[in-house]
Amino acid sequence: MFNRRGQDGGRKNCSDNDPVFQKAEGDLNNLVPAVGEVNGDRNNFAYSAWTRERSSMYGECQTIVDFKGKRVQPREEVRGRAARITLYMYETYGLRMSSLDKKLMCAWAKAYPVDAWERERDARIVRWQGEGNPLVTDAATLRNACR
Repeated sequence: MFNRRGQDGGRKNCSDNDPVFQKAEGDLNNLVPAVGEVNGDRNNFAYSAWTRERSSMYGECQTIVDFKGKRVQPREEVRGRAARITLYMYETYGLRMSSLDKKLMCAWAKAYPVDAWERERDARIVRWQGEGNPLVTDAATLRNACR
């Protein structure tokens, strides 16, 4: 979790005792509606990309979960958004990310640019929360995060 307390009691302990975790857990920049089954299956698996084959794992949703490899390949339409959210959370809350994961997130952020919906979502979050994701609104901030 966010500090050593998370190792003694997991998420519940962090929710109860860690103010940084409490802020991160409720950060609207990180909260995205998702199909419950997909979200549950995704678990805490790492994002990855390994195939271009279409999957019917979740009907029309093209997200793929590799349970054995403990990895998730989000559908292409959301990869850039997922990357910018992930980079935001790691930057904002001082989390550690492997260099391989960071390269993937930066590649997705570049390959799948911000679209109109992501800009609108960010503007709404700013209205509700007071701050959005600067990786959505400022290209220089994204470039700096991906150095």
